[in-house]
Amino acid sequence: MTASAPRTAPGLVLGLIAILLVAGGAFATMRGAAPAEALPTLAALEPGWTTIAPGGDTSCALGTPFEFHVKPGRADRLFFFLNGGGACWTGAQCSLEEEPTPYIPTARIEHNDPRRLKGVFGTDHAENPLKDWTQVFVSYCTGDVHLGNRDVTYDSWKEAFTVRHRGRANVRAVLDWAYRNVKAPERVLVAGSSAGGIAAPWYAVEVAEHYPDAGISVLGDGAGGYRDPGIAALMDNWGFFDDAPVWVTDGGTPGSFEEIWRRAAIAAPGVTFAQYDNAFDAVQEMFLRLLGNEAPLHPLVEANRNDLAASIAGFRSYVAGGTPHTLIRYDRLYTYQVEGLRAVDWLADLAEGRAGGSVSCGTAAECAGEPGAE
Repeated sequence: MTASAPRTAPGLVLGLIAILLVAGGAFATMRGAAPAEALPTLAALEPGWTTIAPGGDTSCALGTPFEFHVKPGRADRLFFFLNGGGACWTGAQCSLEEEPTPYIPTARIEHNDPRRLKGVFGTDHAENPLKDWTQVFVSYCTGDVHLGNRDVTYDSWKEAFTVRHRGRANVRAVLDWAYRNVKAPERVLVAGSSAGGIAAPWYAVEVAEHYPDAGISVLGDGAGGYRDPGIAALMDNWGFFDDAPVWVTDGGTPGSFEEIWRRAAIAAPGVTFAQYDNAFDAVQEMFLRLLGNEAPLHPLVEANRNDLAASIAGFRSYVAGGTPHTLIRYDRLYTYQVEGLRAVDWLADLAEGRAGGSVSCGTAAECAGEPGAE
């Protein structure tokens, strides 16, 4: 399964993992953000979603404008969401002249519009635990799981071209806006689906530093099964560690996404860390195969969960059955239950800082089907 953007249907690929370091790329570290004072304020926004284009150093992969979305809500509740949408790592895959194009290189597509999504973004469901929260939706269009910090020159069959892997600059601009407009929330949920689920703990540390008096939780949704040594080259290629916070590289650069979770928990011990996955998530399994890993996802998810639970105090997880990819953007949030615990109730407890634990669909055979309805 691949995404062909902008021609592809929204949601076709939500979380791509790259496999090889691209040789011979030209790199430039990206810094800076747009002047937040020039953007509309939260107080001036009408009810419902507003789209904001911050400008400055922000950009989508091929130079089109980056945009994010805001829905005003309670001043004491902030939901900061990082969307998914693929990735690219070679000239053939980053170029729109070739197929497949396994990432979404534009913010202006339904996939990056929360008005088109359900789950926690739907305002018509009475049980939506985030319905009344102030929501900030970070579109994803840089092919670098929101953490890239380089412009990279690739070669395709037609020509050399540059991809702006500016995930960090884009998120930085959105965070700057949020900090200026949401002054003192009591609760903050930092969450990401798919590619955004990889970046969520990284940005949760910064959010915790900025809001030291807030109760903060972080959720990685549909990105907890990547367990392969090829991840290290991926992170290096996109510039994860260029100008990275000290806590990220203290003791050497991380060699896995799970190591970022562990280091984030050390840097922000007051944050509650959590992950959701389906045991046989078809999208994650596909990209593990691209990494050369033919193992089924379920044992990799379990291994990562066990490692994180052993090293992060209060870590909690929800492993559901079946092959779907991610939870909180879909109304299956309201129908899934595992070990008698509904997914929506598990999420509500996480968001509100209530005590909670971990549940799992069980053995591989028990996890083969999707969770039953309530």
